[in-house]
Amino acid sequence: MSELASESGAMRAPSLAPEPQVAVKAKKAKSVSRQQLSFGQRLRRDWPLLLMCLPAMLLLLVFHYIPALGNIIAFQDYNPFVGDDPLEAFLYSEWIGFGNFEYLFKNAAFWDSVINTLSITAFQLVFYFPIPIFLAMLLNSIMSPRVRSLVQSVVYLPHFFSWVLVVSLFQMMIGGAGLLAQTLRHAGYTPPDMMTNPETFMFLITSQALWKDAGWGMIVFLAALVAIDTSLYEAAAADGAGRWRRMWHITLPGLRSVIILLLILRLGDALNVGFEQFVLQREMVGREAAEVVDTYVYYQGIAVQQWGVGAAAGLFKAVVGILLIVGANKLAHRFGEQGIYSKS
Repeated sequence: MSELASESGAMRAPSLAPEPQVAVKAKKAKSVSRQQLSFGQRLRRDWPLLLMCLPAMLLLLVFHYIPALGNIIAFQDYNPFVGDDPLEAFLYSEWIGFGNFEYLFKNAAFWDSVINTLSITAFQLVFYFPIPIFLAMLLNSIMSPRVRSLVQSVVYLPHFFSWVLVVSLFQMMIGGAGLLAQTLRHAGYTPPDMMTNPETFMFLITSQALWKDAGWGMIVFLAALVAIDTSLYEAAAADGAGRWRRMWHITLPGLRSVIILLLILRLGDALNVGFEQFVLQREMVGREAAEVVDTYVYYQGIAVQQWGVGAAAGLFKAVVGILLIVGANKLAHRFGEQGIYSKS
């Protein structure tokens, strides 16, 4: 019987061997057929997907790529009243080369706005950026789907409020005539100056941004948490790993790529901390505390019709952002992460 079994096994073995080769040949045939498709064939095959992407492509073209051509005024003494239409204003405005950049770099107010912007970015990277991560992990630990949906809705609802409404709510709650100040006065205490104190302005704007956008920011991390294999947690719990060890060895490594990606994108926006939030509170705390690059462009460029200076400041922001993104992405490659684009 053993001899018959060995013979039958030997007879079946050759029939099993070619199967992987058949699969490889089939994959090669599929890849070759894909490569041999002409542009017209691919267009006929993928036209529904292209049609779905068309609105977004038009949006980028109209509001991003075409306006980017206007950066030429950063090298001009631009006058919108020269000529009969905007195109003639571009053509007939005086070309001054790097004169607008020279004006910017010699202006102490511009460098003060850059320092304020970078300080706010660094502060929010430490005290704001980690909060959505912890919110996502905390919300993911709630077992009841109803409670989780309720908490998630309540937490990210403020994202849809405008900055005018957010600043007004903070003014009514912690302002000089707000609820907290009146309560402290009735109790015989002097209320602290929270809305008009330049020294605490950075804490104020960070708390406003945290209340408004932290819940919305956690959505990305919640999606990344769902992608982590739950069997890893079960195996770790079976081996005696506690909650903190599971978080440190499973959750955080599972979120690492997303964290690095969003951190790189945040560094690219280092000089873009917002406009409405600061322009609404600039008069309350003073220019020295609330002047950022965006408000500088408005008050020193647009408001006084120095269009070239404003465009030069915007172009400076873009160049710095690109350099920060490229540098941070190369640093991510050093640590073995893909970043926003893979290493060539």
